[in-house]
Amino acid sequence: MLKYTLAAALLVAVTSPVLAEEYYVVQDPTTKKCTVTSQKPTTTTTTIVSDSGVTYKTETEAEAGMKTIKVCTEK
Repeated sequence: MLKYTLAAALLVAVTSPVLAEEYYVVQDPTTKKCTVTSQKPTTTTTTIVSDSGVTYKTETEAEAGMKTIKVCTEK
């Protein structure tokens, strides 16, 4: 029984980081509008604007972070 418990714990430990989502604050350079996305931008149509490329664990954290990023709050 202990062997199965340890195997299950190892499986959870290995797969948990893979299942964790990351959220990014990105800006469209033409419209200057910031948005939150769960996909890291791979094209030049959007740019990550969060401080030092910070990723957020939840969408709520990313939205709160977006309110503190200078380029997103300037009008």
